[in-house]
Amino acid sequence: MKSQLVAESAGQRTFVVVLDPGEEAFAQLTSFAVDRGVGGASLTALGAFETATVGWFDPGEKTYRKIPVREQCEVLSAIGDVAIGDDGKPSLHVHAVLGLSDGTRGAVICWTASCGRRSRSHWWRRLAICAAGTVPNSASP
Repeated sequence: MKSQLVAESAGQRTFVVVLDPGEEAFAQLTSFAVDRGVGGASLTALGAFETATVGWFDPGEKTYRKIPVREQCEVLSAIGDVAIGDDGKPSLHVHAVLGLSDGTRGAVICWTASCGRRSRSHWWRRLAICAAGTVPNSASP
């Protein structure tokens, strides 16, 4: 994982985070948040995952059904946040639209994802708890 601070203004810091092939996206982004003391942030991401585990909420069962994605998939869009969990540590929550090799796509909640060759996560933080905004896709460390 590589990261770079690309902007800082009025208590907000904007980072670009680029994950390397094979890295587990949630572990790396959570580690990034922990290392920098991020208590509240928004994130957007584009790229590709080699594999992923996503979820769909089953209203009848009142629980998430975990769905493995065992192929390279394009991250067409991902949006989420970082907040402090019940354990006092940063917790990542992401919704994504993934494109599959047969041309289908689905909007889901992500739990795990191993990065493909082009995964980039652009996210930023505000030192005061909450945040809002995006980083242009063309930004690169």
